[in-house]
Amino acid sequence: MFKPFFTIISIIYFSHSFAQKNLTLLDCENLFQKNNLLLLSEQFNISAANAAVIQAKIWEQPYVEAEFNLYHPDQNKYLDTGKNGQKQFAIQQLIYLGGKKRNEINLAKNNMDLAQLQYEQLLRTLLFETRKNFYELHFDLNKYQSIENQLSYLEALISAYTVQTQKGNIALKDLVRLQSLAFYFKNDLLEIKKNIIENQENLKILTSTQEAIIPVLDEAFLSEKLHKSINYLEPQLQQLALDKNTEYLSALKIIESSELLIKWQKSLSVPDVTLGANYDQRGGAFNNEMNVKLGIPLPLWNKNKGTIRIAQAELSQNKTLKEQKTIELKSKIATILETFIFQQQQFKESESGFQNFEIVNQGMLNNFKNKNISLIEFTDFMESYNHSTSYINQIKKVVMVSGEQINYLTNENVF
Repeated sequence: MFKPFFTIISIIYFSHSFAQKNLTLLDCENLFQKNNLLLLSEQFNISAANAAVIQAKIWEQPYVEAEFNLYHPDQNKYLDTGKNGQKQFAIQQLIYLGGKKRNEINLAKNNMDLAQLQYEQLLRTLLFETRKNFYELHFDLNKYQSIENQLSYLEALISAYTVQTQKGNIALKDLVRLQSLAFYFKNDLLEIKKNIIENQENLKILTSTQEAIIPVLDEAFLSEKLHKSINYLEPQLQQLALDKNTEYLSALKIIESSELLIKWQKSLSVPDVTLGANYDQRGGAFNNEMNVKLGIPLPLWNKNKGTIRIAQAELSQNKTLKEQKTIELKSKIATILETFIFQQQQFKESESGFQNFEIVNQGMLNNFKNKNISLIEFTDFMESYNHSTSYINQIKKVVMVSGEQINYLTNENVF
């Protein structure tokens, strides 16, 4: 009685587990910007930095004090605060000197700009990862489909050869040769499938979706991208990266924060003034006494020297890190540009040859069916064809990913 019920549940479960979603690159980017939790959480840092600016503008609260008589022994009276009683009021306010508030506000504003840059950096990084995984998945699926098609034909051939081998019409070595080639193809499929699963998992996380994503890529767009030249020389790209790369700009902004921190710490060594006023009804030198108060700490032992030196050391460290990032950024630009140019040239040189390969492949299949070529010639060609399809898809993948990496490093759509 329960068997149909569990059968239905199993079908629903497995159909959900293997659910797929066809998405364009734009679809993935929109989902990423809408749903990515890392990106959403980083926005709170901007809100927190903005709140820190608001807090930095707030002055110390004024301090008010009141004192009332508890017991008047001459009058034998409690809470005597009337005309002949006693009460006292005082108010005081801390006045910042040395530009403390100005420096604190400037530091908070700079940190807010830094939070914005860090958000943009995270956005650019995750966007690059989305595009990278999208293109890698697309070309790996193409490789997988091509090999799977060959393997399907090969396994049908193996089934036919197995029957003929059992009848003694075909030598066992021919069957083994086909089986070995099939194992070779299956091993390739295992490696490609591993990459496909990894890229699909990455895209799920980036876009916060549950279904496996199948890339939909317009061939005209892809062809245009693969043939697009980068009209910048290496030094121009390096300068563009130094001007716009958000990670590098963050390093510069950190140096500004360090410099502002030093200014703020130096201003903290300047004593602040406390201004106040008080009224005393009967407890002072004369009745209804009103006074003005002025207080300032003496900067004898604590001149904030230690904290200033710490801030100066951090500034030196951040300047050194900035120089390191300059070297790294220039080196990355040089390497990825060289990779892009070389791989694009390889793609252009092999593109026409691969089109001929497709024509020859169909001819080889027909010739083998008609017994015009030997088994050795056929299997050698199938192996070569497999290498070729994998090679052309790999080159396309590298060209697209390296082009996107140049965009990422320069923070500009040069590809």
